Amino acid sequence: MLIEQPPQIVRWLYPRALWRMDKKVKAVYLTFDDGPIPEITPWVLDLLDKYHIKATFFMVGDNVRKHPEEFRMVVERGHRIGNHTFNHIRGFEYLSRNYLANADKADAYLHTDLFRPPHGHMRWLQYMVLKRKYRIVMWDLVTRDYSKRLNGRQVFAKVKKYARNGSIITFHDSLKSEKNMKYALPRSIEWLLEQGYEFKVFD
Repeated sequence: MLIEQPPQIVRWLYPRALWRMDKKVKAVYLTFDDGPIPEITPWVLDLLDKYHIKATFFMVGDNVRKHPEEFRMVVERGHRIGNHTFNHIRGFEYLSRNYLANADKADAYLHTDLFRPPHGHMRWLQYMVLKRKYRIVMWDLVTRDYSKRLNGRQVFAKVKKYARNGSIITFHDSLKSEKNMKYALPRSIEWLLEQGYEFKVFD
């Protein structure tokens, strides 16, 4: 549970970040990290279109540079865009000036007011500077679709176990998540709709 649904003590590390939205509203916020890539992102977009759902894609700037057509597809279909750094770097492993410069480099392609740190890692100074420019979006439920230790059924089970009002749910449109995500995402969407959840994006 520490990973899938971070406890309050972890959320206190970045108190101005968005971890969960309104607890009184039966809605969830579907997000995708690490794209865009031609092998996965179009499939995700077609699935979202099927259910008339809008989501938020936290994109790696270098992937946008390499795959501009997939980036345009996400934008043209009306989804929200977020910054996920240019090279998917961990904040703990970089000096603040290098990390912030990497985020700025990604924003030159993305032009967004949303930011999600890869792996959820930020030094305090990085957080303090980034929150002046961006709404920092973390998660209330990370599906761990990227994990080699899990299969699609287990990923889907985590959605059913941890989703709740206001949950910010994280999947990944990446190659390492492909198998688990393609199994769990459509089933998760159908289950959430059956439970009466609305899908929202960040205003």
